[in-house]
Amino acid sequence: MYTLKKKIGMARRGEFATVDGTVQTPCFMNVATCGAIKGGLSAYDLHEIGAQIQLCNTYHLHVRPGEDLIYEMGGIRKFTGFSGPVLTDSGGFQVFSLAKLRKIKEEGVYFQSHVDGQRMFIGPEESMQIQSKLASTIAMAFDECVENPATYRYAKEAVLRTERWLERCKIEMDRLNSLPETINKMQMLFGINQGCTFEDLRVENMKKITELDLDGYAIGGLAVGEPAKEMYRIISAVEPFMPEDKPRYLMGVGTPVNILEAVYRGIDLFDCVMPSRNARHGHIFTHKGVINILNAKYEYDNTPIEEGCRCPTCRRHSKAYIRHLFKAKEMLAMRLTVTHNLWFYNNLMQEIRDAMDNDVFEEYYQKYRNIFDKRI
Repeated sequence: MYTLKKKIGMARRGEFATVDGTVQTPCFMNVATCGAIKGGLSAYDLHEIGAQIQLCNTYHLHVRPGEDLIYEMGGIRKFTGFSGPVLTDSGGFQVFSLAKLRKIKEEGVYFQSHVDGQRMFIGPEESMQIQSKLASTIAMAFDECVENPATYRYAKEAVLRTERWLERCKIEMDRLNSLPETINKMQMLFGINQGCTFEDLRVENMKKITELDLDGYAIGGLAVGEPAKEMYRIISAVEPFMPEDKPRYLMGVGTPVNILEAVYRGIDLFDCVMPSRNARHGHIFTHKGVINILNAKYEYDNTPIEEGCRCPTCRRHSKAYIRHLFKAKEMLAMRLTVTHNLWFYNNLMQEIRDAMDNDVFEEYYQKYRNIFDKRI
């Protein structure tokens, strides 16, 4: 259940109560694709850096180790050790982006695994069955992810197919939640808004899926190469048609500025691999902008990544040491920088929530909207 505590313009300050804990929103969901953060962080590390939600990938966990094993282990939360809410995506994006060969039919998608070429099939019912065995807190509906740019005609066909699939997801989720052997009988279902960058398709699709009275609603198919202004335009167009009493999730977004701009436009939940992926290549987020720790100017720099940062990395290590670790190809380099970047993202959300609570969000937004993505 979502409770809207305050609005500042379109920005929302809320609480999202789940069977596995209550989440303060706006919130960043930390991407643990295969049950761990790439860069060597465990679920216990996530707790230390203030993470509220862990996001795991249905497709990857289905391929290995398989949902049956995780079910036998007691579900994804027990398997990974993360005690808070866990969201699993439907596998749709990975099927469309990673599968070697795929064929879309009304029943679902036939494809070959990106790991070993094995022939596989996932449809709405199968996605719900996998996620039910994973026993995540929140399951995402199975949707068709359309590549941008797409023709209007194909985008409309994909939207209509996604709507039909969503109805099947809901029926199957209700059935699974009623079974005695189901681990999480209160698993939530989020629907996904699609329509590429066609405003009318987006709006009509959002109107349609809200009729199903789901637990939450996501905007998918953005941050896939279109200009940021286009993404903001679509968010602003869709937002008035998203229920005020349900959480709003912008999938796969993004940079700190993307998140700040989307919060400003009424979004509650975010996820992105960017903080961990960029960190593994030495690109680190700070309140003054982005630094590249591999630069020669940091060779003798005995200061932390960011002065005043309370993350475990900044409290213990210098830029010079972290740069040395990268040059020496030590795995610890990635662990330290990923820790900082994820702390930065989770702390960013805390700062946004604090600014809202103290009625200074507009000032915070204006201060950082042109700084966070700046290269130092």
